[in-house]
Amino acid sequence: MSSEFKIVVKWSGKEYPIESISESDDVGALKVAIQEATGVRPERQKLLNLKAKDDCIVLSTLKLKPGFKIMLMGSLEEDVLAAAPPPEEEMPEVVNDLDIEDEEVAIEKKEVYLSKIERRIQQYEIKILNELRDGKKLLVLDIDYTLFDHRSVAETGYELMRPYLHEFLEAAYNDYDIVIWSATSMKWIDEKMKLLGVTNNPKYKIAFHLDSLAMISVHTKKYGVIEVKPLGVIWGKFTQYSASNTIMFDDIRRNFIMNPQTGLKIRPFKNAHMNRAVDRELLQLAGYLKAIAQLEDFTDLNHKHWERFGTSHKSKKRRAREDTA
Repeated sequence: MSSEFKIVVKWSGKEYPIESISESDDVGALKVAIQEATGVRPERQKLLNLKAKDDCIVLSTLKLKPGFKIMLMGSLEEDVLAAAPPPEEEMPEVVNDLDIEDEEVAIEKKEVYLSKIERRIQQYEIKILNELRDGKKLLVLDIDYTLFDHRSVAETGYELMRPYLHEFLEAAYNDYDIVIWSATSMKWIDEKMKLLGVTNNPKYKIAFHLDSLAMISVHTKKYGVIEVKPLGVIWGKFTQYSASNTIMFDDIRRNFIMNPQTGLKIRPFKNAHMNRAVDRELLQLAGYLKAIAQLEDFTDLNHKHWERFGTSHKSKKRRAREDTA
């Protein structure tokens, strides 16, 4: 392989250098080399940003730049063979939810973790992508399994995008500055946002991205050391945001253990081909965001009961009117 010809495959949050091919090989040979590196069989590989119509295309004709990075989507055979359970059984609440409620208050107030947040505030650099707007609340969004099924195989990224994503972001943008925070590298986040058509969408704007380097590690008695997303990093850098006007969506509840009251655990979007036709989570959450945007302070909200908010909120307002009548 020529020293000037290098390919790196990005899959499942990791990078795999491919060193056993040359420019004279075709795409089919590249897929075999990718299988050797990742374990993903060629027939299950989708090379999202490699513009080749078939496996017979010679790599030299694609004019790839040195160090070209390919985004791979595809599942390992053992994952495929582990038959997907029915949707109602697929994701028990105990999985990814980490039952750590008893520790939440203690953890979020521990000085050792508050010091870590302060260091992130001082050292982590945030690149503003679009202007922050006065008077807007803040919405922080995860990517994998929140906006995008990053494990299933598809011909295009659109097939793995959560239904109503763009409608949801457009609606939320009216009242919220939007931030993307993923536990991966910044390059990977940028690629996914481009893939989903979010980066340059004319109907809404993303304020900035945060990656894994903005996270901190905390220790829980039951689960040991875990990485979490402390919103205090954002609040420390941008004082117009706080617990009173911020909400974060993530499919993994432990990610907001440093700010549990501010997090809303979204149902994970998996098995996209099976669930695309029935998943309405973002459509319904858009309504919730619109409803609470009218509130001055979010700290009294219990986001676990977001689906009941409309009914309960109306009941409270009705009781208040009756009490003053």
